[in-house]
Amino acid sequence: MRMGLFGIVLSLVLLIVLAYREINVLVLSPLLALLAVAMAGGVPLLASYTQVFMTALGDYVILYFPLFLLGAIFGKVMADSGAARSIAEWIIARLGAGRAILAVVLSCGVITYGGVSLFVVAFAVYPIASALFRRADIPKRLLPATIALGAFTFTMSAFPGTPAIQNAIPMPFFGTNVFAAPVLGTLAGLIMLAGGTLWLNRRAAHAAARGEGYGSHPATAADATLPEDADLPPFARAVLPVAAVIVLNGVLTWLVFPRLATDYLALPEYGQTTLSAVAGLWAIIVSLVLSICLAIALNWRRFADLRHSVNEGTMGSLQPILNTASVVGYGAVIASLPAFLMVRDGVLGFFPDNPLASLAVAVMVLSGITGSASGGMSIALNTLGAEFAAMGQAQGISMELMHRVTALASGGFDALPHNGAVITLLAITGMTHRKSYGDIFVVAVAIPVVALIAVIVLGSLI
Repeated sequence: MRMGLFGIVLSLVLLIVLAYREINVLVLSPLLALLAVAMAGGVPLLASYTQVFMTALGDYVILYFPLFLLGAIFGKVMADSGAARSIAEWIIARLGAGRAILAVVLSCGVITYGGVSLFVVAFAVYPIASALFRRADIPKRLLPATIALGAFTFTMSAFPGTPAIQNAIPMPFFGTNVFAAPVLGTLAGLIMLAGGTLWLNRRAAHAAARGEGYGSHPATAADATLPEDADLPPFARAVLPVAAVIVLNGVLTWLVFPRLATDYLALPEYGQTTLSAVAGLWAIIVSLVLSICLAIALNWRRFADLRHSVNEGTMGSLQPILNTASVVGYGAVIASLPAFLMVRDGVLGFFPDNPLASLAVAVMVLSGITGSASGGMSIALNTLGAEFAAMGQAQGISMELMHRVTALASGGFDALPHNGAVITLLAITGMTHRKSYGDIFVVAVAIPVVALIAVIVLGSLI
């Protein structure tokens, strides 16, 4: 068992280090997962690869491929139609080039708070953010961290009412809703927003003092290829498809789908599921399809080659989803090993007399190991969620506070270098771990942990 535990730790360290050294995770994830399996002893190697790793990878692709595909096409259509640049120039004109970082953060925050998946946001906002950074002459290496701050932090786990899955998973365990602990959640969100923005602005200022600008970078599949004198759509027309994603998502989720007759979903041929389990995915698929059509219709004459734009967006979705799914497969293999029980029980035993701190450590560590905020949270709550709730009630701790601490903790160590969202974001922006991960770590790991500690301390005092 000790050798198995050492194998998990060694595998995780190598994954983080080698990913940082720009070795592709499509190769790293299966190899290092199988290294942990081999060191565990008594666990079938090939079965772990074909039945655990590949099954988890395939399940992820099956579930999220439409989201990645449509998000990439939407981003490319927005870029090549000039809509992305139009939005960027409108924001620059009102906030000024000096506030380009804040503009990108707030843009990502508004869209994710509206219920749009962070993966879709990364695809859709990147062309806008890239144009903003280029015009403000801010180094592109800061762009992934800026998008991560807006999409992966305060709207994912902190602000009350956010529809992110990380804010929904704790509800059945603590009998709460998505608005749990609104004051402390808002405080945590403001710490993340203010702290991250200050950090990135400081980094941009230091770069400017050294004479470092946006730089010259190879184009990515999500980049626009528009001349400087391109005919851009007016702002209202450019932003309409983005607003349509948010509005349609809400209308479909809360008004349309609940009124549909969906009893057929309980049948085996449809997965024996429920509407609540698929409504969110259905809503974003339909929203993106309609918004893509709207963007094309509003800017039809502005496309140099619409077929090329759609094809480029399609191909641009493949690497991000395969990278992310590969890391999900790695986490599934690690979680299946006997030694992982030691890890789980060990982290759940921290601070036995303080349910808030113990819960936070458990969720953070498990999220870090699995590279998934929702995955780590699910493991912790499915294992000892009832016990944590009972401990909290015995000590008079609000279940709303338990909910908020759980959500915040999931957004701490999850954004380590092997996290699927981090890898996807770097792929979309054309950046590398070496160039950009340091700033991602500060805004998506360090500062959220500070916010979590502040909530635990204040919650315990109150």
